[in-house]
Amino acid sequence: MSTSIHVSVGQVAASLALVALAVAVSFWRKADLERDIGIATLRSFVQLTAIGYAIKLIFEADALWLVFALLAVMVVFGALTARSRAKKVPDSFWPLLIALAIAGAATLGLVVALGVFEATPRYLVPVGGMVIGNAMTASAVALDRLSDEMADSRARIEATLALGATAQEAAAPTVRRALRSGMIALVDSTKTTGLIFFPGTMVGMLLAGANPTDAVRLQLILLYTLLGSVSISALVATLLAYRNFFTSAAQLREPETPG
Repeated sequence: MSTSIHVSVGQVAASLALVALAVAVSFWRKADLERDIGIATLRSFVQLTAIGYAIKLIFEADALWLVFALLAVMVVFGALTARSRAKKVPDSFWPLLIALAIAGAATLGLVVALGVFEATPRYLVPVGGMVIGNAMTASAVALDRLSDEMADSRARIEATLALGATAQEAAAPTVRRALRSGMIALVDSTKTTGLIFFPGTMVGMLLAGANPTDAVRLQLILLYTLLGSVSISALVATLLAYRNFFTSAAQLREPETPG
């Protein structure tokens, strides 16, 4: 069934009342988030408007190379954004970049190969954005947890190394906990989907007038796709990043002191 939805500028402007409500709550409870809320609102408007026009051009051009270029830009900016959260991980940019690239390529390649989605901009752009965005969040959380775990487990790791273990063996429990942290949020939200909340894709399709069963099926496909991308990105990021905590002689590096 063909569906369409039209949203006017007036409707978007009216929704700013909810932003004002958030600002009011922050001001009332002295949470000091008014400036952040304002910046977030402005940035979201500018960024989404710009990407909206970019996507429109890509759809009209119907060229796969433009899709790949856009996804590559998303991967780079995703790695830069995630690096800001994983500041304590030495040289975290490259593990994050590789993790996001592999997660995006493997996930999108698999769903296209299985015939889940067609290899067209209309499918690859939105699904690729969701895949890379969720992979970025999972990788950032995993590496943030990895840095904390490496600091907290420093004595145990050094003792394990002193007993003759390799760096991989000494860091294995830490990497495992970091991997779990990166994946658990999406796993938990998947468990409660349809019971506690409706995901955004399903809500969007229902608002557009789609058949509820079609909305549910598409949401299931996306949930399973995201689970795959999140697991790949968190796994690759942690397996690559933990090595940066060790020297070439498999010794634990001294923690960096704030400058």
